[in-house]
Amino acid sequence: MVHVTAAAANDSPLLSCQGVDKHFGALAAVRDLSFEVRPGESLGIGGPNGAGKTTLFDVISGLGSATSGTITFDGHAITRSSPDRICQLGIARTFQLNAAFDTLTARENTLIAAYYGHHNRVLPGLRFDRETARRADEAMAFVGLGDVAHDVVATLPVYYRKLLMIAGALATEPKLLLMDEPVGGLNPQEIDAVMALVVRLKERGLTVMLIEHVMRFLIQLSDRVLIMHHGEKIYEGSAQGLIADQTVVDVYLGEGSSRRLQHIMAKRSEA
Repeated sequence: MVHVTAAAANDSPLLSCQGVDKHFGALAAVRDLSFEVRPGESLGIGGPNGAGKTTLFDVISGLGSATSGTITFDGHAITRSSPDRICQLGIARTFQLNAAFDTLTARENTLIAAYYGHHNRVLPGLRFDRETARRADEAMAFVGLGDVAHDVVATLPVYYRKLLMIAGALATEPKLLLMDEPVGGLNPQEIDAVMALVVRLKERGLTVMLIEHVMRFLIQLSDRVLIMHHGEKIYEGSAQGLIADQTVVDVYLGEGSSRRLQHIMAKRSEA
């Protein structure tokens, strides 16, 4: 069973971003962005390519420090923290592209994530301890990778590599999981399988932020949706409100996609 680390039991936000900017020279990839995520919530982030979505994840996870603004996670100021420190505090993430050590097995990759992502290793040991192995094996079983645990990653199809990134993130026992396009490049059946996996994670109380262009995935799994454009927030609210927001329709969805999403939302309400 995958263990979800408990966040603060009060009504305080688990993650708070206030006035966050990220500049690359004169380019503002993220501009004055403020929002909060509460424990157990799922926040979906959408927007056109180049909107700043992945840059936002990079800033939150420490891969690129914010130019200005503040980020607080579970009571800790993490605006200038390193990626390993942020992971050990309880933020894990997956990536758009399949990030793994291709010459190692799926289990070896998950063991590495479990070992270094859970707490600080000033002096790493010569072998993985029993607790690390437990977390890695439980994470792999949870996502459905038990049968390919000893397969070399380079031989795995895209779907399994997507699951492997999720397993590695879960093996750190996070409080918040950032998922960057978790179903990009997958077929409809694989998308449905990942959707079911995220539902199971939400049922266990894990807080989730996800970026996705597959809008049926985004709106069906998100308690709230945030839409970005040119680094700025142009919408934050319910999925139902999203498809009725004319600015979002004009700059991102288009009329055709908006109508299709209205149909999905109607079927969801009837279920």
